[in-house]
Amino acid sequence: MNHKIHHLSHTDLDGYGCQMVSAHYFNSIAFYNSNYGKEINECFNQILNNIQTSSLQKHVILITDLNLTMDQAKEFESKVSICDKEIMLFVLDHHKTGQECADAFEWYFLDSSRCATKITYDFFSALYGKNAKLSKFVDVVNAVDIWLENEPEFELGKVCMGLVSGAKEVNKVMFPEENSHYIFSLLTKAQEYFTCKDAHIALDDAIHNIKKQFFVTSTNNTLSNLVSAYNVILLTKNRERMQIMYKEYKGILTYNIGNVSVIGNDFLTANPDLDFFMDITSKKTISLRSNGKVDVSKIAAQIANGGGHHNASGGLLSNFKDAFIYDTIKSQVMSIIANKG
Repeated sequence: MNHKIHHLSHTDLDGYGCQMVSAHYFNSIAFYNSNYGKEINECFNQILNNIQTSSLQKHVILITDLNLTMDQAKEFESKVSICDKEIMLFVLDHHKTGQECADAFEWYFLDSSRCATKITYDFFSALYGKNAKLSKFVDVVNAVDIWLENEPEFELGKVCMGLVSGAKEVNKVMFPEENSHYIFSLLTKAQEYFTCKDAHIALDDAIHNIKKQFFVTSTNNTLSNLVSAYNVILLTKNRERMQIMYKEYKGILTYNIGNVSVIGNDFLTANPDLDFFMDITSKKTISLRSNGKVDVSKIAAQIANGGGHHNASGGLLSNFKDAFIYDTIKSQVMSIIANKG
């Protein structure tokens, strides 16, 4: 296929399972992940922006395991039709609530008897050939996603489902490519246990080490410290894109980073020229850390009616509206700071 594929899928095991399948069959592919509602629209617009700026003329937008509303389907079809690039749009869905769209649009395929991963595998394997190892993975996902409790893969599917839902170590909004790579790595490693005796128990016992294997470099450490070190590397690599200002002070803005005390302090130690670390959450709360160069309790008080200590403070940005694209989040926070500065 001489097209660039843009694969948008859900954020659960089935959603990532669909992308594991497409990654097996194609090389020229970009991955995006979304929950339902407005987030789908934001991701779709991001895909269109990437297509518009691409040097390639031919593109495929593949949406899996996401139930579009009729308004979304109409909007997406309209936007694709007026784009000056050649775009094929198609949806592989298994949610009964998508029936209205499936009846109205020929590019919307729906089958509620299989999970989306199995639909995706059956679709591409019919064109490009079956794969025994991938087929086994698909059966595991299918057993748990449509809740086939009597299937032998069901308990293994439950463990894999928990593996994906608990993979919060790499932030999806700030680092979508790295997040996809992490989850694909976990699911690839998980398949090594599929042939073990009591495979679901063997995999469950191994999850902590599977995660550590991804993050460890030359020296072993606790998972928390390994994850912090990994995030510091990512943040440092992206610091120019993520830099914000408060008066004459330079800082970095993160979103739902988690473990702010550890990651924030480790980042500031590795980047001593920056003055503060700010994390904003989907609940509008902010956490601030400093390396002693600025009193973040004063920043918290001024922009977020908060406070705390010289090097560790927090507050609430009540007029912040949650978003799903990092640049949108950063623009909002910079505007809030400018208005209250």
